[in-house]
Amino acid sequence: MRIIILGYGKMGKAIEEIAEDRGHSIVHKININNTQALKFIDSSEIDVAIEFSQPDAAFENISYCLNNNIPVVCGTTGWLDRKHEIDELCIQRNGALFYTSNFSLGVNLFFKLNEILANMMEQQPGYKTEMTEIHHTEKLDAPSGTAITLAEGLIKNFASKTGWINEPSEDEALVPIVSKRVPNVPGTHIIKYISDVDEIEIKHTAKSRTGFALGAVLVAEWILDNKGVLSMKDFMNF
Repeated sequence: MRIIILGYGKMGKAIEEIAEDRGHSIVHKININNTQALKFIDSSEIDVAIEFSQPDAAFENISYCLNNNIPVVCGTTGWLDRKHEIDELCIQRNGALFYTSNFSLGVNLFFKLNEILANMMEQQPGYKTEMTEIHHTEKLDAPSGTAITLAEGLIKNFASKTGWINEPSEDEALVPIVSKRVPNVPGTHIIKYISDVDEIEIKHTAKSRTGFALGAVLVAEWILDNKGVLSMKDFMNF
């Protein structure tokens, strides 16, 4: 499989290492220093793009891929206000777009657990809900895409919840997300249900980037046989 990596930072380098270990080749690497090179690449040399750039670059990168018939696997967060445009373009071009806020297989099991627990807790009065997400100081967007996905999963299964807010809140209709940025820490997401008599907590902590990178490469292998606007629910067959 011939891969172009769009966004050759720490994640891009982890993806490169795992992809090459699995027998794939990285034919192009685009980062902040050579963004214009994308316009001069022969798309016939590429089987799939893996996109882990920055929020302000993701839309153009994905558009390029779809317009040039390159399946694209995207993990960049912070640009989703324009995702509906990308989804429409993918459908128009009969392309393949896979987006998830988190490629870790463990995190996606955590997403499912969150939905199941939310559905159970919806039936239990007397609990308030809160979420905390902790990331390194280099992460630019807040809350994290993973936290937003968790909040959306909770809201979908909790009839009294109407939205989320990125600060502490006593509004029972909202899911409060507290974002913390700390140097050199693993990505951590915690969801709590708190009552006067007890507290229920589920937590995911990423030990390294390896799980995210491996998930992205596995999806890139899988997407070659698939079309449309895709997500982890398709890949993991939830």
